[in-house]
Amino acid sequence: MRTKQRIGLLVLLCVCGGLIRSLPACAQTAPAAQESMSDAWWTGPMLANSAETLPPGHFLFEPYLYDIHSSTSDSFGSRSYILYGLANRLSVGIIPVFGYNRMRSGPSSNGVGVGDITLQAQYRLTEFQPGQWMPTTAILLEETLPTGKYDQLGNRPSDGLGAGAYTTTLALNSQRYFWLPNGRLLRMRFNLSEALSRNANVRGVSVYGTGPAFRGNVKPGNGFFADLAFEYSLTQRWVLALDATYSHNDNTRVVGEDPLDPGNLPYVQNVRINSGSSVAFGLAPAIEYNWSSAIGVLLGTRVTFGGHNAVNTVTPAIAINYVY
Repeated sequence: MRTKQRIGLLVLLCVCGGLIRSLPACAQTAPAAQESMSDAWWTGPMLANSAETLPPGHFLFEPYLYDIHSSTSDSFGSRSYILYGLANRLSVGIIPVFGYNRMRSGPSSNGVGVGDITLQAQYRLTEFQPGQWMPTTAILLEETLPTGKYDQLGNRPSDGLGAGAYTTTLALNSQRYFWLPNGRLLRMRFNLSEALSRNANVRGVSVYGTGPAFRGNVKPGNGFFADLAFEYSLTQRWVLALDATYSHNDNTRVVGEDPLDPGNLPYVQNVRINSGSSVAFGLAPAIEYNWSSAIGVLLGTRVTFGGHNAVNTVTPAIAINYVY
């Protein structure tokens, strides 16, 4: 793990550890009438995955609609979690992505396109029990397939919606409940993940900034992500949520050749592009409304800021969570 990753993770662990030590003390002074876990309804926060798995034979469907707004573009998209309880403690699923890029300058996307599709499997290791300190924990394995367009984009680079590379993500997800002095529940999630990408061939104009005649390959940098999330059960139907995130991406390297023709003398130029590593922090406040224990809606906004070599963005989003 890189030094910056260690520092960012240490900060999150210190915050998390302090809260874990203090919140049980609140539980000891809580009134006798406490909200039961079965009476609390949740959709989940905006970003942090659940450490729970679905009972065998049950489905979860959670589509997100969002707009990643930056100073240069609006990236409208949808991301849908379609999960199934395959066996006791084991859930599997697929996450299709669709998108459209509207540019401030230059042409926007030609139309709505397909992004990279992700397959996932999650196995639950432990289960939280009231009165015990052990949280629910799970191992999550994801494989992202390069189904989105990423090169040979011609004069419309905004059509690029994918990375072009197979990416394997391994995550450790955790979840715990606390009873506050007023008897209401606070649910906390703390997730860590590492994404490892393989090489990909690149031809022509691409999402990596290459030219029309470029021929080469790219090695996307590995990515580390940490998410500390809280949900406060305001009432049975209403929940306040907040994610605090840290991400670190390694250097992305593009290597290849690009034939040039200065002075009508064609020759081949070697091209090397390095993005450099990047760091970003984020906050994602949200509000949840639940019609029942099986269906609810989330409305939130993710804000990324204060990073190194990263673009600041604001991403409003809405999602519906349905379990059956």
